[in-house]
Amino acid sequence: MLASYGLAYSLMKFFTGPMSDFKNVGLVFVNSRRDRRKAVLCMATAGVIAFVLHILIAYTDLGYYIINKLHHVDDSVGGKTRKAFLYLAAFPLLDAMAWIHAGILLKHKYSVIVGSASISDVVAQIVFVAILLHSNLECVEPLLIPILSLYMGALVRFTIVGLGYYCNIHDNIPDSSGLDVGGDATIKKMLSFWWPLALILATQRISRPIVNLFVSRDLKGTADATEAVAVLTATYPVGHMPYGWLTELRAVYPAFDKNNPSNKLNAGSPVTKSHIKKFTSCCVALSLTLCFAVFWTPNFSEKILVDVIGVNYAFADLCVVPLRIFSFFPVPVTARAHLTGWLMTLKKTFVLAPSSVLRIIVLITSLVVLPYMGVHGATLGVGSLLAGFIGESTMVAIAACYVYRQQKNNEMSNELVVEGEDAAPMSEVCSRTQMDAIEELAEEEEEEEEEEGRQ
Repeated sequence: MLASYGLAYSLMKFFTGPMSDFKNVGLVFVNSRRDRRKAVLCMATAGVIAFVLHILIAYTDLGYYIINKLHHVDDSVGGKTRKAFLYLAAFPLLDAMAWIHAGILLKHKYSVIVGSASISDVVAQIVFVAILLHSNLECVEPLLIPILSLYMGALVRFTIVGLGYYCNIHDNIPDSSGLDVGGDATIKKMLSFWWPLALILATQRISRPIVNLFVSRDLKGTADATEAVAVLTATYPVGHMPYGWLTELRAVYPAFDKNNPSNKLNAGSPVTKSHIKKFTSCCVALSLTLCFAVFWTPNFSEKILVDVIGVNYAFADLCVVPLRIFSFFPVPVTARAHLTGWLMTLKKTFVLAPSSVLRIIVLITSLVVLPYMGVHGATLGVGSLLAGFIGESTMVAIAACYVYRQQKNNEMSNELVVEGEDAAPMSEVCSRTQMDAIEELAEEEEEEEEEEGRQ
């Protein structure tokens, strides 16, 4: 039952997870109630498409090939997985509605409400699991216990961000955006802004399954392969904790940078680019300190794995090197988040699309090449993930430099145009002065000729 739910949930997050990046559309584009209606329409459409996709996978041969054949599960697990996938059909729509309003709240600096909603989501899931375990649902349909808890958590989160929006923002924004904030956003602009971010998230979601597959194949499916995948499974959440939150730094620029026309409504904000850079530097310094303190202190990371996750010391010892590699993740993650936030502010996310492709290329290349250098097991997996992150961050930096250079060239062109316009009146004055001088000389010559004729 647990395997069926886990497989169905992971498939749902892979197919519909990129919808969570519509939070950034609310953060950047929604300046009026009309913009919000357009964003909600986009998410409603995506939710309906996801609903249909879930039904197709649950009832057609498409689901059989995706679940049974691709994942090599038996008919019993496959049938339960498709049933769980059907039960989860409405979740993407509810989740997407919560994310779009979370983005609008972040735009107006109500991050406390968004954070409270996320915490309440987790608490609600735990509470409802405890309640449902004492009901007869455990005997009738145990698969519904985690699924109903998931729905209740999402409903609580949506209720909090929805009430937060209506109580604090809805009546304070105009029905339509004025020209001072760039006018009303179009659905085309929203989707053009969103799809590169969704592509990046999709590649991030697929990176770990690729790593697990290559690590297992490298060790020829032996017991060591199973152990390596288990080490990766244990180290992912522990290694992610000290740096995972740095990804949210990309929301800082759109929320505070005054160069974004959308923020002219919030002109009273004292936050400058210099403040954002200092804040980002402090965050990466804090993350690096946590990583090195936790993962490089002797026996400390092993103690976390033994006491929190419940593994034995021999297994925990295998996790030490992979966790130490995670210590270097904060630098590329922070660079990527900071530059992505700046590009989101400029609404130029299309330049980010190549970074997701490069990440997969570097990841697979590392997974193929590193075994020839004597790197195997979980160390191979985490090292390749780090290489993928560095490749992605490098491409984002190149894209940011390209956009920055374009901006500078446009500014220089505008300055030349202004100088040309300023110089035009002076040239007119000079030409008029020259014409006046010529006319005066011509008149003097005519007068001299007339005087000579009289003599």
